Order: sequence, then C-alpha cells, then structure tokens
Amino acid sequence: MIKELIASFGLEPHPEGGYYKETYRSAEKMTTRGGASRPISTGILFLLPEGQKSRLHRIKSDELWHFHLGGRLRLTQIAPEGAVTEVVLGPDFKNGQRLQHVVPARHWFGAAPEPGAGFSFVGCTVAPGFDFDDFDLGPRATLLARFPDAKDVIVKLTD
Repeated sequence: MIKELIASFGLEPHPEGGYYKETYRSAEKMTTRGGASRPISTGILFLLPEGQKSRLHRIKSDELWHFHLGGRLRLTQIAPEGAVTEVVLGPDFKNGQRLQHVVPARHWFGAAPEPGAGFSFVGCTVAPGFDFDDFDLGPRATLLARFPDAKDVIVKLTD
C-alpha cells in the first residue's frame, strides 16, 4: 500500500521524514507580520510509514493536520515555553482519536505512526501558506538544552 500511495499521488521524500506532495497553493498572496509575501494558504498530502518519523520542526504559521488513511499517528508538540502535548490522529474518534488538529505557529512538532499502524496518510493545511524559508528542523542538542523536561520526546523525534 505504501508504494501504491507514493506512486498514485506522486509523493517525494520530505526533509523532516516521510513523503509529501503539495496539492494546493493559493494564487492570492498576503504580507505576513514579518513583511514576507506568502500565499494565503497551502496544502500537502503527507505519508509516514511505520518506523519512520516526522522529525521535530517548527514553522511560522499555524498548521492544520487532517487524518485520511492508515493507522494512528501520534503528533507531539513542544510549546515555546516548553509544555509538551500529544494527540493521536486516527479514525477512532469514539476513543479520543482526532480527525483534525491544529499545531500553532512556532511550536516545535513531530509525529510517528503508532505501533501496528503500518502507515499514516494525512493532509496538512498551512495559513499563511508554507514556504521553506519559514521551516526550522530541530537540532537535538539545541532542543535538549532549551527543553530538558522534554528529553524523551526530543530523543525520539530527532536524529
């Protein structure tokens, strides 16, 4: 199924891990508070096979995650002040899994399929729109120094 999804949707490796394809980039632009020109919104499809991770990263915009196919995906966030929160995206909403979740701008976040998931196939919508200039991949040593109470999460979701 993973190879079929990659081929069917034209997914490519993503720098944070997994595979992605941009599916939407608004033609309308806006100017961010920092003065950068960005599309109003962007969207991607994102595939994480079990055993892979979306390494801790942050962006300058809110990011809305949407569950589509596969198994449960654990999404972990570290707020700028250090609070760690986790949600599970998946189809079993009756048992607390979410179909959507917003990661606020400038929060460190990463994800990994839960054991037995096989893969997680999600979508991500970013507003203002995503640009790699707004993307920071979290260096393990830097994050450990800044958030020592989040050591387990940082070790799990960084290289």
